[in-house]
Amino acid sequence: HVQLVESGGGSVQAGGSLRLSCAASGHAYPSYCMGWVRQVPGKERVGVSTIESYGRVTYLDSVNGRFTISYDSAKNTLFLQMSSLKPEDTAMYYCAVFPFDCPNGLRPDDFKHWGQGTQVTVS
Repeated sequence: HVQLVESGGGSVQAGGSLRLSCAASGHAYPSYCMGWVRQVPGKERVGVSTIESYGRVTYLDSVNGRFTISYDSAKNTLFLQMSSLKPEDTAMYYCAVFPFDCPNGLRPDDFKHWGQGTQVTVS
């Protein structure tokens, strides 16, 4: 049973930074795709970033260069370092896992396991 628990959200001023964490347990996939997805109320979920077990990373164009995804395998924890935050980054951020390598054209709905989310508000 995979459990994902996010933390690190909060309220910051534009230009500030936050680091989101996602503690994963019960996850024993030999290869995997982990990611961050965000959602604003009334809008569709949007994939922000992914990282695969062999290290390949992807970013949403609007966050590329400002956000950095990483995974600490010793701690089974996924991170998202967010810098130069903008008001348009305001959303609920979810950690998610796809139990194989990231497929081409991965959509948020393709993820199998989800955390409860952590709110990020930029003003």
